[in-house]
Amino acid sequence: MAGAGRHDRWLGCQLASAADAHFTTVSVLVVDVGTSGVRAAVVRPDASVEHVHYREVLPSTPAPGFVEFDAREMADAALDVAAAALAEAGAVDAVGIADQRSSTIVWDRATGEPVGPGVGWQDLRTVGMCLGLQAQGIRVAPNVSATKLAFLLDMADSERTRDLCFGTVDTWVAWTLSKGSLHVTDLSNAAVTGMFRSDGSDWSEPTLEALRVPPSVLPTVVDSSGVVGEALALPGSPPIAGIAGDQQASLIGQGCVRPGQAKITFGTGGMLDLCLGDRRPAFEMRGEAGCFPIVAWRIGGHITWGIEAFMLTAGQAVEWLRDDIGVISSSAESAHVAARCDNTGDVWFVPALLGMGTPAWDFGARGTLVGMTRGTGRPEVVRAVLEGVAHRGADLVDAAEADTGMSIGALRVDGGMSANPVFVQALADATQRSVELSPVTEATTLGAAFLAGMAVGVWKNTDDVARVWSPRAVVEPARHTDRERWYAARERAQGWVPELSSLDF
Repeated sequence: MAGAGRHDRWLGCQLASAADAHFTTVSVLVVDVGTSGVRAAVVRPDASVEHVHYREVLPSTPAPGFVEFDAREMADAALDVAAAALAEAGAVDAVGIADQRSSTIVWDRATGEPVGPGVGWQDLRTVGMCLGLQAQGIRVAPNVSATKLAFLLDMADSERTRDLCFGTVDTWVAWTLSKGSLHVTDLSNAAVTGMFRSDGSDWSEPTLEALRVPPSVLPTVVDSSGVVGEALALPGSPPIAGIAGDQQASLIGQGCVRPGQAKITFGTGGMLDLCLGDRRPAFEMRGEAGCFPIVAWRIGGHITWGIEAFMLTAGQAVEWLRDDIGVISSSAESAHVAARCDNTGDVWFVPALLGMGTPAWDFGARGTLVGMTRGTGRPEVVRAVLEGVAHRGADLVDAAEADTGMSIGALRVDGGMSANPVFVQALADATQRSVELSPVTEATTLGAAFLAGMAVGVWKNTDDVARVWSPRAVVEPARHTDRERWYAARERAQGWVPELSSLDF
C-alpha cells in the first residue's frame, strides 16, 4: 500500500529525532460525527485538544419512528471542518475517525452518490422486519444496521444487481476523506451492525442470507488502530490510522483500558461502557441485567471486549424542561434552578421519555413525575429531573456489575451533562462512587486520537494512553440516597404502553 510505505518512511524519520522534538511536532486530526453534527479537532501528545470546528447536521423525522439524515451534507461538513482545523493547525501526522454507530448509508460505488437517505440509529421503521426475523431464529434490534441496510437495498436495488456500497458513518467518512479509495470499517463498528458473528470473527452468513445482503456491498473490517490508507481529500494526504464507534472511542478516550474500568457518557441518552479485557461476556446477546457485549477495540488483530448498558433518556430530559414545558431557558440554567433547594421534597422523576433501557428494556415505559404536593415548586421539579437521570446512571452501574461480576471503582464521565455540577453531585451520591470528570466534554475526540496516534508512534500503547489521561475534577459522594424509593418510582413508569412493553429484541 502506497500510503503505508509513505507512513513508514515518515515514522522512521520521527524515531530518529530527539524525543522532545518528536513531542512538539506530532499531532492527530480527529473527525467526530455525532447524531446532530460533525466536529474536527487537532489533538497533541499531551492530550490537549485544539482548533475545534463544528458544523450542525441535524437528522429529520419525516414520519413517526423515522429518523433520516443527508449523507452528502454530512460528507461536505466533514471535509469543511477538517479543512478549517488544518488551516489553523498546519500539517498533521494521522487522522482518527469517531462516529455515531449503526446509522446506515448505501451509495453507488462508481459515482459515490448515496442511493437513498441515511437512516439514523434511532430509526424504528424496520420493527416489523425484526419481528419477522425472530420467527426465523435471527435476533436483531431495529436500532442496529442490519434491517436498515435491507430496507435501503430493497428501495434502491430490489434485484440486488447494482454495484453498491454499505457503510456505517465511519465507513462513509473514510470513503469521503480518501476520495473513494477506502471502503472500510473497524471491528468496534462492524460488531454492532447486527450482521457480525458474536465472536468477532467475520460477517454472519445466515443473517446476510436472510436479509439478502450481497457480501460485495460490505466494507473490509480493519483494526481500530492502524494505518489503512491516505486521506487524499486533505492537505498533505495524512494517513487514516484510527477508527472507532463513539462509545468505544469515549471509553479509551477516558483512559479506561484495564478490566473493570468504566465510563458513562451523558448526552441525549446515556451509555455506560466497561472494559473487560481479553474475556468476552458469556451471554450471547444480552445479559440478565440488560447489558450487551461489545468489541471495545481491536489492535494488532487482538480484540479487547467490553459490555454496554443504555439509558434512552438523559440530556433529553433537560431539553424537555427547556424546549417543551419552558421550565428553564437553557440547559445550563437547570443547575442554578435545582441548587435553590436542598432536596426534591420526595418528588421523583423517571426519565423514560422514549422507553426504558437497561435493566428493564421496556419500550412501553414512559416518563413519570411522582410525589408532588402543593408545596412543590420549580426548583424541586428541576432537581428531580437531574436526580432521576443520576439514578438511572446508578442503575447502569448496578447492571454492569451484575452482568460481569466485576466491581466498578471510580466512575469516569463525559458528555454535555458532565458540565452540570448539581447533576454530577447527584450521580456521585446515587452511585456512592467517586466521579472523575473528563478533561474534555466529548471524550470521543480523545479516543479517536489515541487510536490513530498509537498507530504512528505518538503514544506507545494503551498503557501510555492511560498515563496521559487525567480528570479535570473529582466529585465525591456527599450523602446517601434512598434507592428503594427510586425503585418504587421506576416501577410506576414501566408497562405504561403494554403493546410496546411486550416487544423484546
